[in-house]
Amino acid sequence: MVETAARAVSIPIFCKIRLLDTLEETVTLCRQLHKAGAALIAIHARYRASFERTGAGARDGPALLNQVYDLKRLLPHVHIISNGNVVTYEDVVQNKKMTKADGIMSAEGILDNPALFLPRLGSNDDDDTAKSTNITIADPSPLGNDTQGSNKSEDVKLKRKLLKKLRDIQTIEDKTQSSGETSINNEQKVKLSTKAELTKELDLIVAKEQGETKGSEVESQGKREMTARTKQISLRKLYNGANDKLSLANEYLSLARMYPTMIRTVVFHVRRMCKDLLNQYQLMEECVASKTIDQVESVVAKCIKYRADPGSFMFDTQMAAREKEALALKQREEGKRKTFEARMVRKAKREGKSDLEYYLRQGAEVPTVETIETLKPLQKEEQLNVWKKEHSQHCMSFHLDSGGCK
Repeated sequence: MVETAARAVSIPIFCKIRLLDTLEETVTLCRQLHKAGAALIAIHARYRASFERTGAGARDGPALLNQVYDLKRLLPHVHIISNGNVVTYEDVVQNKKMTKADGIMSAEGILDNPALFLPRLGSNDDDDTAKSTNITIADPSPLGNDTQGSNKSEDVKLKRKLLKKLRDIQTIEDKTQSSGETSINNEQKVKLSTKAELTKELDLIVAKEQGETKGSEVESQGKREMTARTKQISLRKLYNGANDKLSLANEYLSLARMYPTMIRTVVFHVRRMCKDLLNQYQLMEECVASKTIDQVESVVAKCIKYRADPGSFMFDTQMAAREKEALALKQREEGKRKTFEARMVRKAKREGKSDLEYYLRQGAEVPTVETIETLKPLQKEEQLNVWKKEHSQHCMSFHLDSGGCK
């Protein structure tokens, strides 16, 4: 898939992986990715999560940055980005020094603090220097509002969908090679039959992109300047905005209007940036329930109002009680899930199965849109028979009943 993508586009292909079970296996994977055309490999220095594996290097605990150091030492010609154990900018500096990686990536840390990497531009300690130092930054503008931009955006979305479907097909092909054709179901066989058509459709989009790239070389100077517009801003002003989570949230919302994305993505980022204030002013529930950017913006505005005028906020004891009850319920359900997972792993051990997650995988396959459409016309008993085989861990009523699950 990496090789196909590298041939299909003119931009560099980046990959992100986790550590495999041994250093040697991870080295082999990195070499394969590099040979296939990956220009850069980001390494999340934790092992692949499994239901059995616990402790450091799995779902929790510190990342194993010593392995990133070993990988960079063994693969000096491969551009490697280290990911893990980054909460502050000091972590960025120390991790880069320790791992000798070509760069540092943050995931969780930068969600809470989008300005995490700002100190690389200069210190905020010297007031006069911060005020006089100007930084050149991109000046975003809604260039995609014209018809051509809109069509290009649709092509990008379609291309992503096609690449995802082809990745799924590649996974099915790998399964048939290792376990034979009897290891896949009818739905997967149907997916395999669509490969040629999907590949042809992807080739058309790639050809169109390459044509647009050639055409862009003769565009007017004015349009080129418009697509690469920048502006100057003082380092002090950047720090002032970075130190105010509500200011960062409003900046993000303005960009989300300019470059639209799914509302759940908008809610997720604002919730992470402003979680302390949202909890303090009992606005988390309202933020999570928001259906539009306007509604999210309204929640942020309330936070700004309450912070400026603390007397205008009235603590709701009933809401606090509901939130406490909901949290307790969530914790109970998570406890039940973990107990079930542990029981299924023990059962697989007792039976001597090499795959300790065997019973946890039964019925775990997520039903596709195609599956749902195929099942809807069937009688209830037929639906149930199919559902039990492939999707028993999911709620059938939620997907198939007109009123959803009761």
